Amino acid sequence: MTLPQATFLILSATALLSSVMVITRRNVVHSAIWLIVALLSVGGIYLVLQAEFLFAVQIILYVGGIMVLFLFVLLLVNVDVAMRQALFSRQWGVALGTAILLLAELVYGLWRGQAQPAIAAAPASGVSPGNTQAVGMALYQKYMLPVELASLLLLVAMVGAVIMTQKRFE
Repeated sequence: MTLPQATFLILSATALLSSVMVITRRNVVHSAIWLIVALLSVGGIYLVLQAEFLFAVQIILYVGGIMVLFLFVLLLVNVDVAMRQALFSRQWGVALGTAILLLAELVYGLWRGQAQPAIAAAPASGVSPGNTQAVGMALYQKYMLPVELASLLLLVAMVGAVIMTQKRFE
């Protein structure tokens, strides 16, 4: 087993274990910390797979930005009241069905993925663009409209969240 394979396996196991810890912890701050560990592990997997741009986005955007926002929200929300309320107690059947469906999809994907995919041929010019350059070209040429729509949707969601959290002075 090579070093990249061993690193990939360790990071994958860490991501899986920390993801399980996210959903099994009763303390929401501990869940958020485990989510940070899971996101860092996924970032490491991106780095092992030589996707440096995705690694940087994962660390800067998700771990650095979104998780800080989550922690602020968790500290501002009255968690004690939310914990006393009944949480999805009637949804066990739906959760079990979804888990079985996702497990079947994972098994099917692993079964189909046994054959090694063909390696893509190098471009005719002999110079392959870098990973970051390829992502940038795809985002701002081929997928420009979906990227702009997603950014508009995020802006609307952020403005809606600010409006919903404002106290009403009547």
